[in-house]
Amino acid sequence: MTKKQKKMLHRIIIAAAALLTLSIISKIKTADGMPLSKMLFGIPHLILYIAVYIIIGGDILKKAIKGIFNRQVFDENFLMTVATIGAFTLAIYTKSGDYVEAIAVMLFYQIGELFQGIAVGKSRKNISALMDIRPDYANIEKDGSLEQVSPDSVPTGSIIVIQPGEKIPIDGTVIEGKSSIDTKALTGESVPQTVSSGDDVISGCINITGLIKIKTTKEFGESTVSKILELVENSTSRKSKSENFISKFAKVYTPIVCYGALTLAILPPLVRIIFMNSEPLWSSWIYRSLTFLVISCPCALVISIPLSFFAGIGGASHEGILVKGSNYLETLSKVKTIVFDKTGTLTEGVFEVVSIHHSPLEASQLLEYVALAECASNHPISKSIKYAYNKKIDLSRVTDIQELGGKGITAVVDGMKIAAGNEKLMQMLNIPYCKCHSVGTIVHAAINGEYAGHIVISDRIKNNSKSAVKALKKAGIENTVMLTGDTRTVAEAVAKELDIDIIFSELLPEDKVKEIEKLLKPNKALAFVGDGVNDAPVLSRSDIGIAMGAKGSDAAIEAADIVLMDDDPAKISKAINISKKCLGIVYQNIVFAIGIKAICLILGALGLANMWIAIFADVGVMILAILNAIRALNVKKL
Repeated sequence: MTKKQKKMLHRIIIAAAALLTLSIISKIKTADGMPLSKMLFGIPHLILYIAVYIIIGGDILKKAIKGIFNRQVFDENFLMTVATIGAFTLAIYTKSGDYVEAIAVMLFYQIGELFQGIAVGKSRKNISALMDIRPDYANIEKDGSLEQVSPDSVPTGSIIVIQPGEKIPIDGTVIEGKSSIDTKALTGESVPQTVSSGDDVISGCINITGLIKIKTTKEFGESTVSKILELVENSTSRKSKSENFISKFAKVYTPIVCYGALTLAILPPLVRIIFMNSEPLWSSWIYRSLTFLVISCPCALVISIPLSFFAGIGGASHEGILVKGSNYLETLSKVKTIVFDKTGTLTEGVFEVVSIHHSPLEASQLLEYVALAECASNHPISKSIKYAYNKKIDLSRVTDIQELGGKGITAVVDGMKIAAGNEKLMQMLNIPYCKCHSVGTIVHAAINGEYAGHIVISDRIKNNSKSAVKALKKAGIENTVMLTGDTRTVAEAVAKELDIDIIFSELLPEDKVKEIEKLLKPNKALAFVGDGVNDAPVLSRSDIGIAMGAKGSDAAIEAADIVLMDDDPAKISKAINISKKCLGIVYQNIVFAIGIKAICLILGALGLANMWIAIFADVGVMILAILNAIRALNVKKL
């Protein structure tokens, strides 16, 4: 509980105790049977109740006055102030001396506000836990000892030391040591991961067992931990349609009910005087209008709807699913088509050279020429060829490198013109080639215009991709689609194994955008899941872009609306179920709050509801709606 909440709790306890004491005193009778309250009636009696009222409602009065001066009159503070001051005035006018209702309204309203603050605090715990991943320092080895410096001051390529129990401050690669690291705060995965020399590690994880040295691959501002914190901190700035609707609704609704209450206080008495020639009953109708005001307060909606989304985003972040805004959480619940990129999304993205076919050269010789030609490329296929070559690349042997998007590479190696790529490259160069019947990515090679064979490269399907697709269909996804630049043979083999409905193969990056645009339909949202730089345009064009956060490119993560921190495709169905639960809670609260208030407003206008029913319609409904909203935090079993 915060200091502010503790102060509010103290005020509530003091006001409640004082109100109870005054109520008890009012029931005490003197020796001659006269109620003590009658003897206290008058200025002293009123001053005591006003003192209690100021203790519990002083801050609300200040907010209401500030709102009037800022020309933002019609809010819940104004409604509470008018209703309670009106109740005081009515008690004075009728000489009843009953000021309990006015204070009770403010007291229960403050209890509701305190409850709301505690509920928001609970939903913030997941976000706060996430914020704990921010590292305070980085260890730099200097003159044989460790020096703690700010992570911001560590340049790329520096060697930093992470001792057991410390947070990894910056993304990097392990160059020395072996340890287990806790990734739970980022991915929701409770099982520690073992890392050793050559493994990449991301900032925000906790080193558990051994001392490790890391060579940083990014600056702190560009590291994973900074990106995550930025995403989470900015998530509340992007409001959903439901939240925007409630905000607009409250701005229109509040003035209407205020004028309605004023009409209820004035019009019926005037009708009685002018047309019925009877007593106006001013106090009765003013009491009804004040009750009407308390009932009409839109707190339940204004508080519980954003809280539902906030709780949903917090619950998702705890599971390693970062949602950049409640608008994306709302749209995700309406997704009917999921489109996957293949490499790195459904497959490991770890390519291996498995065979070399139809080459007049030694396999190692062809591999050497192609590896040299691919020396300037960072494409996963190129990396796998260079890894299989497993020798230092002599750049002096290579000139005239040209990368042909979606086709391959040409280069001059040792004076020979080398071409390496797919069938499209061979066709473009008018070089006859041999088709390969193996399943995998095929890199055809030509030397000086003559076909020199092809290299077969395979990519493993992720262990949980099949169950992820199955879970999506169970979650209500109507169509699963796969887009890939790979060959038709490879695409069909992967799609068959994973039970994917539709495939589009041999696509260039711009072709993916075109296919996505064809698949987009009104009222049926489409989500695209990808991880590479070339996926960024497609992620932006989709209704919802989902990026792989562990191995995904910075461009993909930046363009996406949702980021999966552990690259687990099974988390997509979980994210959808979280969004559906969250939206269900939102709609429940809207129907419940408006329904109860509508009934109570009618009863209040007819004089069948007193101030105590009004308190339930305001504070009671708000507390029930908040209790319902924080259910969105519970996402473990979805």
